[in-house]
Amino acid sequence: MVECSRERLVKKVIEIILANRFYRKHREQIMMICDLVVVAFSYLVAFLLKNDLKGFYFGDITIDRLLVSGVLVIVIYGLCFALFKIHRSLWKYISINEVIRIAEANLLATLVMILITNIFSKKATYYVSIELIAMVISTVMMFALRGVYRLYRRSSHGYSDGKKTVIIGAGDGGTLLLREIQQNPNLGYRIIGFVDDNKVNKVVMGLNVLGTSKDLKELKDKYDLEVAIVAIPSLAKEDLNKLVENCHEINLKIEIMNQEKVVLDGTAKRNYNPVAKIRIEDLLGRGEIKLDQSEISSYITDKVVVVTGAGGSIGSELCRQIVKFKPGRLIMIDINENGLYMLEQEFNNMVRHKEMDPSIVYISYIASIRDYKAIDSILKNERAEIVYHAAAHKHVPLMETRPMEAIKNNVFGTKNVIDACIANKVKRFIMISTDKAVNPTNVMGATKRMTEMILQAYGDNGVTKMAAVRFGNVLGSNGSVIPIFKRQIEEGGPVTITDRNIIRYFMTIPEAAQLVLQAGYYADKGEIFVLDMGKPVKILSLAEKMIKLSGYEPYKDIDIVEIGLRKGEKMFEELHLNSETFTKTKNDLIYENQIMKISKEAINERLDVLRDLLNKDTSSDEFKTTILDLIIKD
Repeated sequence: MVECSRERLVKKVIEIILANRFYRKHREQIMMICDLVVVAFSYLVAFLLKNDLKGFYFGDITIDRLLVSGVLVIVIYGLCFALFKIHRSLWKYISINEVIRIAEANLLATLVMILITNIFSKKATYYVSIELIAMVISTVMMFALRGVYRLYRRSSHGYSDGKKTVIIGAGDGGTLLLREIQQNPNLGYRIIGFVDDNKVNKVVMGLNVLGTSKDLKELKDKYDLEVAIVAIPSLAKEDLNKLVENCHEINLKIEIMNQEKVVLDGTAKRNYNPVAKIRIEDLLGRGEIKLDQSEISSYITDKVVVVTGAGGSIGSELCRQIVKFKPGRLIMIDINENGLYMLEQEFNNMVRHKEMDPSIVYISYIASIRDYKAIDSILKNERAEIVYHAAAHKHVPLMETRPMEAIKNNVFGTKNVIDACIANKVKRFIMISTDKAVNPTNVMGATKRMTEMILQAYGDNGVTKMAAVRFGNVLGSNGSVIPIFKRQIEEGGPVTITDRNIIRYFMTIPEAAQLVLQAGYYADKGEIFVLDMGKPVKILSLAEKMIKLSGYEPYKDIDIVEIGLRKGEKMFEELHLNSETFTKTKNDLIYENQIMKISKEAINERLDVLRDLLNKDTSSDEFKTTILDLIIKD
């Protein structure tokens, strides 16, 4: 009992020290001092060992020279430790990288000491052997210190109160996840073992692989499991869906390793949390998109790239993807100051944390695409070379109410950007379109179809290569169904859907942005590229999955209610017109259509009709009827 109390007291004291503000502020300096004390101790032991433990022998070295030698040792080792930055590593995360750096730092310091000894000492052989012995001792002791600290961290916290958990996947991801959970007991998981379809009856980091994914129900009952965490970075979306469905059926909570933050060499990014809730994007997304990095780099790297609508969901993700290819300058344009400001702050933060190349210049401009002079001035002054046009009004019901705003912004705003690109000899113009432009029944879709026609009429201009990229709904974009469902679930329901049978194509924001960059390489004379959206998703099934992922039972905990189709909304969307002929590009997920034959004169006549409507008192119905007629006119 006394021993147990004493142990708890020691742990408590250590925790207080580690939590102390002074320690947290000066942790690196304290770690450096600890390592240098180890070095000094190693030299003392080396002297003893050299003299068969009979005492210290310094030969003809005076006290003054001994002190100078001691200071020299500390300075040289300190400089080598600083050079290899071994004091910056968190001891609880020590891995093979830190081990190698410690060994290299000690070796370099020893070589420097041997060099100095050979220059200034008459008994170089005697002292060199001491330096080698000291190097071995200091290296081993530094490893041992970190190892003991790591063992202390693991043993100082009990896991009996944590949720009984299995890790699905006993590979690199699973072992890294286990290590992180053991180092962070405050996460509240008690790992019982692993589940892996290929490593049954194996032992990984002291824990058994208990069975396969098919055994989850049996394991749940046997070990009273509460959580399963998926730790297989390469797991296909289809297989993840099966796991999720299986866990929902047996009432086992399922989470996933936070792959965005994990680095498989054992280090962790800032704000690191190794476990995340499974999002609907994880189940519907396509996963890693195969891009031709060299093709994208060839037209983006070191160029002046402009993104309109940069503060929006697609525009901001385009900017995030573009900076990976190191443009010379990134010009971000939007009329929405809040979105633009937040994106700029995000980039500032990434630069501070060395997650973005600081040499990239990024500039924000508040401007409307309706203002030709503003857009022309920006492209001219910045000497723009590439323009991604993502600015648009996109919400179907709102555009049904005010069709004139959709026409001003989507149609004439896009025409302004195209004209400014040609006038300023921009090399490449890539426009974001939508599946709602195909056989549209609403104003928003009709305006986007009109912009595609403008693009194709002006595509062969001899100055600017042009293309549009058409895709369906983007998961998680502003105003899309995903954030609406999330908010409704958080509020306790009901979740509202327009119709039980309505279906939509979905793609994640990063997927869409990456494929836009790839399609941009193929741009030439006004092509429309269509992204492979995969299988359409039933919105009812989407709502049910999201409720289950939130830990609720559909229709029991949270109801799903039909509210009817909104004005201008279709039961299903299409990706291409019947008259369009598509061929596959080098990328299996991108298709190219044949360029529509329409003259500048023909398109300008239609634009004149719309201008006339804007200049007089026109009803919403007349706007809609007119633009729908104009886009199907031969």
